[in-house]
Amino acid sequence: MSNNSILLKIENNIAFITLNRPEVFNSFNRDMALSLQSILDDCESNNTVRAIVLTGNGKAFCAGQDLKEVTSPELNPGFKKILEEHYNPIITRIRNIEKPIIGAINGVAAGAGANIALACDVVVAHEKVSFIQAFSLIGLIPDSAGTFFLPRLIGFQKASALAMLGDKIPADEAERLSMIYKVIPLETFEDEVNKLAYKMANMPTKALGLIKKSLNQSLTNNLDQQLALESKYQIEAAGTEDYAEGVAAFIEKRKPNFIGK
Repeated sequence: MSNNSILLKIENNIAFITLNRPEVFNSFNRDMALSLQSILDDCESNNTVRAIVLTGNGKAFCAGQDLKEVTSPELNPGFKKILEEHYNPIITRIRNIEKPIIGAINGVAAGAGANIALACDVVVAHEKVSFIQAFSLIGLIPDSAGTFFLPRLIGFQKASALAMLGDKIPADEAERLSMIYKVIPLETFEDEVNKLAYKMANMPTKALGLIKKSLNQSLTNNLDQQLALESKYQIEAAGTEDYAEGVAAFIEKRKPNFIGK
């Protein structure tokens, strides 16, 4: 399935979403941002989709905002609309969809592109990738939840420096800083991403969704609130078919067959 600036392929219970404006390094314009939101909504409601892979076509993952759009008197939607109608809804969808989302970072991730990547549940990149908080280099501040996730991933001081200086961070350093999960060799990148997505799509995805909800709320909860939340979600997880199957498979010493219910 194709949606002009976004490509969608569903295979083996995995939705592969590809940013598809390679001629401008997959930078976002309004049509692309709204298309991505619509496709994420479709993936959320599609019961056959149990894991999502977000990647880019060409040399870049995403270079952030298409600056030609914001400098065009005819096309410029203005920063209020860009943030409130484009990027903020993308970030909230990524975090609120109760399915694992893998950020498969295939090339440079800059500006909003870097922060969309960091909002994913599991972020992998090949060894040639770099991440850039490019906002300050043109007189802006990090958006797309960059000021929220980055200090929580790598610490306040390092996040402050990267946001202010706009340093280019290669993939191996991003892994060392715990900005991303793992670096994968370029020659095996596509195969390894597919294996990871297949593994996650065949896990007890109801539990993965509850893990995601728990982690989201841990960002603002205190200890007592989080303990209460864990109790609530653990009871919910224990009532799933996948929990029953996981226990039975463990006792019977066989591989479990999870169905995401």
